[in-house]
Amino acid sequence: MIKKTLYISVIAMLFLIGANSQLMAQQKIQKGAVFSFEKEREDLGTMYIDELKQTDLKIKFTNDGDQPLVLSQVRGCCGTRIVDWPRTPVLPGEEGIINISFRLASRAHKVSRTVTVVSNNKSGTLHYRIIGEVVERKLQQLNPAKSDLMDTKSN
Repeated sequence: MIKKTLYISVIAMLFLIGANSQLMAQQKIQKGAVFSFEKEREDLGTMYIDELKQTDLKIKFTNDGDQPLVLSQVRGCCGTRIVDWPRTPVLPGEEGIINISFRLASRAHKVSRTVTVVSNNKSGTLHYRIIGEVVERKLQQLNPAKSDLMDTKSN
């Protein structure tokens, strides 16, 4: 009987030691590099054709992981120029900036551009969206005084 109790105690002890070491191993699991943009997207809002100029943006991001973040490729679509991006690893907790520039066509249209970032992030490839709208000015916006005169003459 004593042998049986001793045997069960040893088995229980080994089981507890094994479970504890597995729990400790899970706590030591590293997250790796975790890329997160400061903003989900850039909304340029409404722009007027007669005021269009080159647009320069700084896309800020952070490495929220526990390993260095390495950007291997950054590319833009639709004539979006990637001016600069970090070529050296972004350490855990540090921020980085991707500088881009582009010109919009001088016609009324919706703006939809994408910057694609390839890195060692666990999620793989990430996309940053840039949206907005280019519109024509209405007569009243061009010359408010003239349009007020037209309104009074018609009465």
